[in-house]
Amino acid sequence: MRRAFLIIMLLMPALALGAKGQSVPYSITNDHIDVPSISANTVSTMGSRGDTLWAGSFLNMTADGGDSWTEVAIGDISDDRYRVFSLDVRGDEVLVGLGFNTQTLQGTMQSAGGFLYSGDGGHTFEYRFPQIDTRIDTVITYGNNRLRALPAAEREEAPPYDVAIDPSTGDVWVAGWSTGIRRSPDKGETWERVVLPPDHLTEIDPQNEYDFVVGPRRGAIGHINHLGFSVLVDSEGNVWAGTPMGINRRLAGEERWQRFSASGAPNALVGSWVIAIDEMIHDDQSIIWMATWNAAETGEAYRDGITITRDAGETFEKVLIGERIYDFAFRDGTVYAAGDAGLFISDDLGATWETIRDFNDTTGRSRRFRLGLPAFSVETTRSGLWVGTSDGLAVSEDGGESWRTFRTEIPLDPDEPGDRVPAVETFAYPNPFSANASQFVRIRFDGNDASTARINIFDFEMRLVRTIEHNVTSDAIQEAVWDGRSSSGLRVANGPYIYVVEAGGNRVDGKILVVE
Repeated sequence: MRRAFLIIMLLMPALALGAKGQSVPYSITNDHIDVPSISANTVSTMGSRGDTLWAGSFLNMTADGGDSWTEVAIGDISDDRYRVFSLDVRGDEVLVGLGFNTQTLQGTMQSAGGFLYSGDGGHTFEYRFPQIDTRIDTVITYGNNRLRALPAAEREEAPPYDVAIDPSTGDVWVAGWSTGIRRSPDKGETWERVVLPPDHLTEIDPQNEYDFVVGPRRGAIGHINHLGFSVLVDSEGNVWAGTPMGINRRLAGEERWQRFSASGAPNALVGSWVIAIDEMIHDDQSIIWMATWNAAETGEAYRDGITITRDAGETFEKVLIGERIYDFAFRDGTVYAAGDAGLFISDDLGATWETIRDFNDTTGRSRRFRLGLPAFSVETTRSGLWVGTSDGLAVSEDGGESWRTFRTEIPLDPDEPGDRVPAVETFAYPNPFSANASQFVRIRFDGNDASTARINIFDFEMRLVRTIEHNVTSDAIQEAVWDGRSSSGLRVANGPYIYVVEAGGNRVDGKILVVE
C-alpha cells in the first residue's frame, strides 16, 4: 500500500473541512500505451508482484526491470486531472485509489476521484465511484447503538490516501480522510462506514452503549480520530487504521477497536500521526511497521520516527527516532524505509541502519538525482529495489550499490509525432512547476555539439530574470535545471516564463508556468 506525495504537500489544511462538491466525468478505455519511461517524475506510490512494478502518479507498469514501460490509460487518469493516490497489489488483484486537486477560495484541496479495480493482474480495469455518502446518511449502526453520523457527501477532502485488500476475505478497504475508514465487500461497488473510537475514548466495543457523533472534526463537532489516513489488513486478519491520533487496531474476528497513541512512554508510538502501515513476514512472524509522525497540529509534542509491533499491538518499539518516513518495503529479512533523509536499510530488523542519499545512475546516462532529495516511496520486485522521488525513479539490482534512473522522456523531433509524442525541439518538466513541490524544473534540449549552452529566462514582459550557463556533455540531448529563482536569488512570482536556449548556433524557446 502506497500513498502519493501530493498528500504530503497538503496535510493539515484539510482539517478545516467543508466545501461544495462537483461532478467528475470519467470514461473507461483500458488502453495500455507504450511509453519511453515513466509518465511523471513524482513517484510516490508503488506496488509489485513478482517482476512487475506498478508506479504512480500516473499509472505506469514495467515487467522487465524498466527496459520497457506502459501507461494504463483509463478515462481521466490519462490527462492532467487524475493521479494515483494509493495502490495495493495482492496476487492478481490490483486496487488503485484516484484523486485530483480542486482549486477553491481557500486554496488547493484534494478530492476523491474513485477507484480502479483489476482482477486479472492489471490487464483490464473497472472503474468504481468514490466512497462518499448521500446527504441522508446521518445514522450509523454499531452493535446495538444507532449513532448520529456526519455525512461526507462531497468529493472534496475525501481522497483515497490509502487502500488495502484483505488477503483472506478479498474485502477492500480505504482510508479516505473526511470519509474516514471504509470497507467494501464487493470490490468497491458499495462501501460501508467503519466506526473508530471518538477522540475521548481509546476503545469501543459493540456490546457497550455509546452516544457520540461519527464523523471527522468540523469546527466543534466530530473527531480527529475519524480522519482516515492509512489502512492495512495483515496476514492474520487484523485490521490497522491510522489517523492523526494514533493507530486503531481491530483483531481478527472481532468488532472491538482499540486506539494506541504517542505518550512518551517506552511502550507507545513515537508520534501519533500514522501515515503508512506495512507488514513484514519474517521467520513466520508478522511484524507491523508504521511511519509515525509528530502530530503537532493536534497539540502533540512528540517526534517523527518508526513504530514497530511484533505481537499485534501488545507492545511497541521505536526506531529511527527523529526521521520522517513515508514508506516501507521488505525482502529476505531486509527492511527498506523511504524518508526525508533518503533510503534507510536495515538487515537486523531495525537495530541498525544504513542510509543511501545519492542515487547516481551508473549506466552512463549521466542521470543523477539532486543530492539530499527525499525518498517518498520504496518497493521490491524479484530482482530490483525501487525508490521513488519527486525527480524520478531509481532501481538497483545489487541492493543499492549501483542504480539506474528513469525520468519523464519526450523525444525531441520524433520520427512519428502524435498526441502522445509531440514534435518539440525543447521542453521543460515538471510543467507547471512548483519549487515547493519539485525543487527545480529541468529544461531539455539538443546540445548541437556545442561545448556550452546558454539558457535565458524571461518573465511575461520579456524582462531577463536569470541566465543559466550549461556545460554540454557528450550526449546530444541535454538537461539544464532551474530552481525557480532570479539572478538575485529570490523566488520568482507565479506566472508564465519564457526560456530561450542558445547552443551550437541554434536557438529554441519554450514556456514554463510557475505556480505555488
